[in-house]
Amino acid sequence: MTHPASTTPWQLLQSARARLAQTSLNTLFAESPQRADQMTLSTAGLTLDYSKNRIDNEALVALQTLAEARQLPQKIDAMFRGDVINRTEQRQVLHTLLRSPRPGLTGEQQEIRNAWKKIANFTDALHRGEIHGITGKPLTNIINIGIGGSHLGPAMANLALTPYHKPGIRVQFVSNVDASDLAEKLRGADPETTLFIVASKTFTTQETLANAQTARSWLLEKTGNRDAVANHFAAVSTAIDRIAEFGIPPEHTFPMWDWVGGRYSIWSAIGLPLALAIGSDRFEEFLHGAAAMDNHFQLAPLAQNMPVILALLSFWYQNFWGADTLALLPYDHYLREFPSYVQQLDMESNGKSVHMDGEPFPQPASPIIWGTEGTNGQHSFHQLLHQGNILVPVDFILPLKSHNPTGNHHDLLVANCLSQSRALMVGKNLQQARDELLATGMDEKQADALAPHKVMPGNRPSNTLLTDQLSPSRLGALIALYEHKVFAQSVLWDINAFDQWGVELGKQICDDLLPEIASTGECQRFDASTNALLARYKAARNQS
Repeated sequence: MTHPASTTPWQLLQSARARLAQTSLNTLFAESPQRADQMTLSTAGLTLDYSKNRIDNEALVALQTLAEARQLPQKIDAMFRGDVINRTEQRQVLHTLLRSPRPGLTGEQQEIRNAWKKIANFTDALHRGEIHGITGKPLTNIINIGIGGSHLGPAMANLALTPYHKPGIRVQFVSNVDASDLAEKLRGADPETTLFIVASKTFTTQETLANAQTARSWLLEKTGNRDAVANHFAAVSTAIDRIAEFGIPPEHTFPMWDWVGGRYSIWSAIGLPLALAIGSDRFEEFLHGAAAMDNHFQLAPLAQNMPVILALLSFWYQNFWGADTLALLPYDHYLREFPSYVQQLDMESNGKSVHMDGEPFPQPASPIIWGTEGTNGQHSFHQLLHQGNILVPVDFILPLKSHNPTGNHHDLLVANCLSQSRALMVGKNLQQARDELLATGMDEKQADALAPHKVMPGNRPSNTLLTDQLSPSRLGALIALYEHKVFAQSVLWDINAFDQWGVELGKQICDDLLPEIASTGECQRFDASTNALLARYKAARNQS
């Protein structure tokens, strides 16, 4: 691969970086009264204001030229066309088909339509009470057992869409192999009204199967009926034989495909618990919202393409400003797990160190994603955002309407969100800090001593994403926005965003460790640290 640093756009960006380092955001706004309007995009019910970024038109054009040199438009088309773009696994990347089947891929379209119909029929029948427990009671307590993409997506979306939950239906999620996770969900659960969904593509995922087997044993013990599994379990997997051996009947089995990566699988039957929570009609709205963002990503020119703009800005800060993290701050209580979801989406996709051709590159291709809901973060890590010596770009996410309008609560929430983005931009200089202290009656000597501690440099970049109100459609569009942003970033570095080999090594070593943990003898197979830690665990286990 020709390293981007040797190209003309890269050199133009280096010049732009040097120029903009000497220019404040306040100056950029003063020089361009139309800046906010010019740097605002709207599509699929979302509005992006990216005007509070250390960027100007010249730098944006250079970034777009770099994207064109990396053939981003052609690679977007290749993904939607169904080309094999996951080259290390020789797979198509067709998750967008799950929300909008298209002509030209007939076999997959029919499979998807059949799966959609089965999900809708199962969901509607359960809500009508036609699918019930072994004693005839309705299934109202749904416990999804999965991990990674089989957990993070549906768990986040289920929480985000809490206002749309069907009355009487409770959906919970178990992912951690730590028994405390499952134990808390089973404590007080009624076995006669509980449905477990086991979500595992191969039905061999170690953590998921351990939890599923424990849940199965609990159910059989509580009901005393070996036939209870058929009524109280469903599965999402490709391993039909293993599902049948577990005791789950075909009518409770839902398909997956190898062209859907785990972190993109919420649109498939992995989304079954979400459908059960909000209903099949609302789940369809969720899919349609994502499809609207797909259409925008495929057709909009780079300069007006929302996922592309976010990708270019992330690339800009990471490679030219040394910003290796990105804070995601949703100002919505229901969206509080969204940063965790995007962590996997971005860091598992782009946490790579080699190009498509296997050649290494030194720069990071994925920022470290972190964050929490506003306004909680304002009383913890926002201190670092405002005064720390590291640059952290921020994405603020804000619904304009609350699902729970109470007094002036939402006014306060909006005011806090907008004030944080403005404070990051404008900062406070030494003279302003000194003048404020003097205005309180403080003497000059004290003011001079304290003022440096109250200086905030400003010029901290942020994006603000607005939506009218968080709904299934808007959530679908928001998730798809970040999916496509991550893909666009991967193209800029010519890496494969759709494999995750880094997950495998720990699993392999775990398989080697488990027999040693089960044995009673002293272990000498591994390094001195691991051997000693194993010995300590065995000693503690033997004392209990």
